[in-house]
Amino acid sequence: MNNPQKFMQSAIDLAKEGIFSCKPNPRVGCVLVKDNKIIGQGFHHKTGEDHAEINAIKNANDETKGATAYISLEPCTHKGKTPPCVDALIAAEIKEVFFAMVDPNPKVSGQSIKILEEAGVKVSYGLLEQEARELNIGFCHRMSNNRPYIRTKIGASIDGRTALKNGKSQWITSEESRQDVQQWRARSCAVLTSASTVLIDDPSLNVRLPDFSDEYQPTRFVLDSQLKTKGSEKIFNLSGENFVYTLMSNQPSGPREDVLFVNANNGHVSLEDIAIDLADKEFNEVLIEAGPNLNGAFLNEGLIDEIIVYLAPSILGNSSRGMFELPMLNELSESFRFYIESVDQIGTDLRIVLRK
Repeated sequence: MNNPQKFMQSAIDLAKEGIFSCKPNPRVGCVLVKDNKIIGQGFHHKTGEDHAEINAIKNANDETKGATAYISLEPCTHKGKTPPCVDALIAAEIKEVFFAMVDPNPKVSGQSIKILEEAGVKVSYGLLEQEARELNIGFCHRMSNNRPYIRTKIGASIDGRTALKNGKSQWITSEESRQDVQQWRARSCAVLTSASTVLIDDPSLNVRLPDFSDEYQPTRFVLDSQLKTKGSEKIFNLSGENFVYTLMSNQPSGPREDVLFVNANNGHVSLEDIAIDLADKEFNEVLIEAGPNLNGAFLNEGLIDEIIVYLAPSILGNSSRGMFELPMLNELSESFRFYIESVDQIGTDLRIVLRK
């Protein structure tokens, strides 16, 4: 790895420090280099607070003149909750800027190049772009498709069964797998589940990691077409925001401020409308934790971008419940195709990540 790659990797590693806390903003890191040494570094910690570039400039203690900046994402050019970072880089007399990828946000996309070059700053981009894009997979997806990146997590036996016929599923997978799920949950802006899952399992679906602040809990949504939940279930009484998606025709039996109304699709809440609403709420990554009915519905609508399957070395048999409840397929060509992104052993289980 040459020096520019090394410094950009340092910027990307810094960006990961904000993976749980900076949502809905992208995860960004920045290092400032002079005479082949890092003189300042920073990452974006929380929306509304200083961006990575500003933190790196402050960390450099007025030694920025003539330095080179390595940034994991194109510096912003517009004033939002904080001033434009391009102005700060110019004022700091940075001589050269490398950024890993162009910002997919149309308010920024490519605009920094002209601004910086007109100020006499040399600009290069595309260094370790894939690594930077992977870190902000949800942000990029939302900016490009006007909907969040939706992944579903499934724990199953080696024969693809997620619960016994009577609904019992605790626990098919190992303790290590259940701990690993906490990481995926923590990086998500929202966790989606079904009313059936809430009424049968009464799950928490909150993040339970050491030193994880409840301030960063993902918003929990229950898809409840018939409004069967009462608001007294565990999921509604934990730290973090909680909401219910239900049909326009429903009326809560009592005062409930957590109910969101959406259009119907075949008697159920419209998943397409929900995906658009989640994008409007600036949610980048959404995690589904539910049973085969909701997983099948999202899959059938083409709304699942990634599947995380934890396969336990056990067999439950064909009378047990599967992963996806789907209409009958008549041809193999009708199957839903994904590619294998990764395979890892977690405890006694295999974790397989599938993507479109």
